[in-house]
Amino acid sequence: MTLRSLADGYRAAVFGASGGLGAAFVRALERDERCSVVHAGSRLGAVGEGKTRPFAFDLEDEGSIRAAAAVCSADGLLHLVIVATGLLHDGAMKPEKSWRSLDPQALQRAFAINAIGPALIGKHAAPNLAKGEKSVFAALSARVGSISDNRLGGWHAYRASKAALNMLVRNLAIELTRVNPDAVCVTLHPGTVDTALSKPFQAGVREDKLFTPDAAAAHLLEVTDKLAPEQSGRFFAWDGAEIAF
Repeated sequence: MTLRSLADGYRAAVFGASGGLGAAFVRALERDERCSVVHAGSRLGAVGEGKTRPFAFDLEDEGSIRAAAAVCSADGLLHLVIVATGLLHDGAMKPEKSWRSLDPQALQRAFAINAIGPALIGKHAAPNLAKGEKSVFAALSARVGSISDNRLGGWHAYRASKAALNMLVRNLAIELTRVNPDAVCVTLHPGTVDTALSKPFQAGVREDKLFTPDAAAAHLLEVTDKLAPEQSGRFFAWDGAEIAF
């Protein structure tokens, strides 16, 4: 995948680079000869190779996000920022089947990881986007975060936190357009990706709709490459189709 709409020698940052999809974004950007540097962020950081430069950040600590954004832009303004973080389930929480299962701690945690953390990345990274040429801030959302598309209910914390993310990114896009009209600010739905996040929920997914992380990253980068500033503030699926909020 080669991003043709960004400046030659573009600089990128991936927040959440240790996850399955985040790591795939880093690999794809590493392979793109037009990309000069890939800042790859995770909780612990890592050893970088080639043009990948690792950095550490804590999604629940604004100070670390602020510092990470400064590190990523220290060698020049960024052309692409991808937020590939998210939480659906782990040992302490799982998707609710009914409102009777609502738990305030699970709700708080889902909002902290899926909405507040990415919003704070936007707060500190968006001012460091390149001006006078196309730049992109993209956060991974999920189709279940669409209010108008919700026909099944359930998964309350995940749905609500992703819906909140969509709204926060929409707000960011409106403000960003005023100071950086060439910037694109969107949320993206990767489809069902074969990672630990979706593993317990893959039984009903058609084989041709279960994507490897590398395929999903390629799809989303292709979508990103085609986006124009007038599409900022919107929500797009892996195939380029717009998803209604």
